[in-house]
Amino acid sequence: MLAQKGASYARDMSLPDAPVIAPLGGPSLPQERRLVTSIPGPRSQELLARKAAAVAAGVGHTAPIHAVAAGGGVIVDADGNSLIDLGSGIAVTTVGNAHPAIVAAVQAQVAQFTHTCFMVSPYESYVGVAEALNRVTPGDHEKKSALFNSGAEAVENAVKIARKFTGKQSVVAFDHGYHGRTNLTMALTAKAMPYKSGFGPFASEVYRAPMSYPYRDGLSGAEAARRAISIMEKQIGADNLAAVVIDPVQGEGGFIVPAEGFLPALVDWCRANNVVFIADEVQTGFGRTGAMFASERFGIVPDLITTAKGIAGGLPLAAVTGRAEIMDASHAGGLGGTYGGNPIACAAALAAIEEFEHGDLIARANEVGEILTSRLTALQAGDPRIGDVRGFGAMIAAEFVDPTTGEPDAALTAAVAKACIAAGVIVLTCGTYGNVFRFLPPLSISDALLNEGIDVVAAALAAH
Repeated sequence: MLAQKGASYARDMSLPDAPVIAPLGGPSLPQERRLVTSIPGPRSQELLARKAAAVAAGVGHTAPIHAVAAGGGVIVDADGNSLIDLGSGIAVTTVGNAHPAIVAAVQAQVAQFTHTCFMVSPYESYVGVAEALNRVTPGDHEKKSALFNSGAEAVENAVKIARKFTGKQSVVAFDHGYHGRTNLTMALTAKAMPYKSGFGPFASEVYRAPMSYPYRDGLSGAEAARRAISIMEKQIGADNLAAVVIDPVQGEGGFIVPAEGFLPALVDWCRANNVVFIADEVQTGFGRTGAMFASERFGIVPDLITTAKGIAGGLPLAAVTGRAEIMDASHAGGLGGTYGGNPIACAAALAAIEEFEHGDLIARANEVGEILTSRLTALQAGDPRIGDVRGFGAMIAAEFVDPTTGEPDAALTAAVAKACIAAGVIVLTCGTYGNVFRFLPPLSISDALLNEGIDVVAAALAAH
């Protein structure tokens, strides 16, 4: 819905220096697309100018707005525009922005204490999050967890743990994979720009194997697995390999869903060769794919699983969870960090996990996936530039290509994304070739708002 109203959400537009009056976020926000200015509006332009002057140029942004409130399926900017959110802050606010249960849990914890450092004075909420993760992650074996701050930190620590347990050093990651921005996780990440270029040298003993990418390689899961395993055996050797690190559904790489049988074959090979199988579920975890974890979609049980993003409803928290004997391999003091498992983030995570376990979020993810898939498949039928529609749950992608050659069309992808944002819909792109639209809406979005967002995408695509 486009409406010329809502300026009170920002300020009295007749008073250019009046302070911003932001609405409260959460589900009480009007669930509508509303443009009262062009994007970016004057107030957002002012704030973006301040960003350019004060923030390092390497910190980019997708939408040229300044957010003041968010909830349900919308983000409200400083000019009073209400934009449909199809990105969830990159799969973070899965439960919904400013979710009331998370707000209440955070407020209660802040009033008690904000920090002690768990390694100095432990507290119950950290233990509670670990217990919850041990319970909800795949597998009925004995598990233990350790908490950190970011997905990259979780992946880095998972590799540390695997090396300590196996006594081996080498690590395998996969084509198109993304695992973070620290030195080791940049080494694990496949794509140079913008993640790695100019930032080396990177951590050693990191190798890359080919991913299963059915749309482009045409291989079955078994064939793709044999190809990857052959490289691991011949170029590295199982006797040198500590861990295999893989996203069950690749995120930044293009929402690539491996062919059936690919992941189980890798898991079986790892089990037979004393190689730790690490599932990076930072983006796919916590209901995003219509299962609690994407590993469940493929019938696999990882040795270690890394989580972050959706774990705490927007607060910074990450974890490594895995087989107790592997997790316990590290010496006392070998894992941790000053802020790891911060009590405020833990309070938020406990509230979020409660919603995932006992609410209707998993079912809602599948409902969202059905809407996205059906709408995008219908668009694909009439537009050969949509080469592939793929994904699970509320993690769906459309790959844009040249209809004649099948080559990736990054220019079209970027142009359509820019047009969507200008029309009041926040969308994200991804992919090694920069040609994939990824849909990651919060599960609190309404069907009507989701469909309106797709309508805008369809119109933008038709206009290009």
